[in-house]
Amino acid sequence: MFIDETWTATNMTRSHGRCARGERLRMGFPHGHRKTTTLVAGLRMTGMVAPKVLDGPINGDWFEAYVGQVLVPELRPGDVVIMDNLSSHKRASVRELIEAAGATLRFLPPYSPDFNPIEKAFSKLKATLLARLRHPGGLRR
Repeated sequence: MFIDETWTATNMTRSHGRCARGERLRMGFPHGHRKTTTLVAGLRMTGMVAPKVLDGPINGDWFEAYVGQVLVPELRPGDVVIMDNLSSHKRASVRELIEAAGATLRFLPPYSPDFNPIEKAFSKLKATLLARLRHPGGLRR
């Protein structure tokens, strides 16, 4: 199972636009300010598992809570969990939680996102999201 996280932010929306000559274009940020949302998930051969959306950027405490509360219940004895080298992934407590579930933890080589298939899934997800953000009200569709 490959584990990774991705994020979106309200600053991904367009910052320029067009309007009638002599008028000023005004559009606010969603929620009135910039906001980051993080998605953490796993990818098995059968599809996405253990998804969790966090309201804000991820840190070591959030990731440890994700592993304990969301990921571990999805693990089966003998599973191999593969992650990149983010410092929050390398906490001893994260390893202990995964190994207590009967799984093995492995890390990808440094700077090798091409070896992590969940990166491709997240890339498609972000492309779809950005396509919708190009149009006002696109996320409401």
